[in-house]
Amino acid sequence: MPGSVTAMLGLLVVIHIVRGTLSIPFDNWVLMEFAFIPARYVEGRAGLPGGTAADIWTFFTYALLHGSWIHLVTNAVWLVAFGSAVARRFGPLRFWIFSAMAAASGAALHLALHFGEPIPVVGASAAIAGQMAAAARFVFDVGGPAGMRRSAGDAAYRRPARSLLAIFANRSAVIFVAIWFGVNLMVGIGGFMSGGVAVAWEAHIGGFLFGLLAFRLFDPVPTLRR
Repeated sequence: MPGSVTAMLGLLVVIHIVRGTLSIPFDNWVLMEFAFIPARYVEGRAGLPGGTAADIWTFFTYALLHGSWIHLVTNAVWLVAFGSAVARRFGPLRFWIFSAMAAASGAALHLALHFGEPIPVVGASAAIAGQMAAAARFVFDVGGPAGMRRSAGDAAYRRPARSLLAIFANRSAVIFVAIWFGVNLMVGIGGFMSGGVAVAWEAHIGGFLFGLLAFRLFDPVPTLRR
């Protein structure tokens, strides 16, 4: 597992452990200060702390908080599985910036669809959804980590990727993207709840779309050309 993924996973775990030691009033303050809350952007800010600065940082800091250990462990599994592939390709700095922007994109889409709602959004799911989408841009190609005739070592993660339109010629990539969107749409339509907490599926989609569309902006490997 790349060091950047280990560090990200460690940070999420440490934050959750520390929150477990806080008193309930103090932990509630942490949520109000650092979770993403659409009501923050209405007139009067719904009495939320942080001011204008929190209007900005909560687009990112909400991804560092989790609602339960089950929530955190679930995200950790997908982070290790897909984040590792993206981190090997992007390198540490690009990987961290990409993940932060995917989280912000997820928050932005959630805000657009739930403007003014007071329910806090937490979790790294949108950032990890972006990592999953970025991985879909290259892991299923021939010679890639999950493709036929896999290359040895890190070479599998450094092969030139197809263009965004060209990935739809790769059946494995198409199936992966279709299943991902299908599951998230079923979660949204069915009003699925995890541990009594609603799943912010719109944020997942925002992060995933960012990963698909912005992959080329972060990819250090030259584009595959005919």
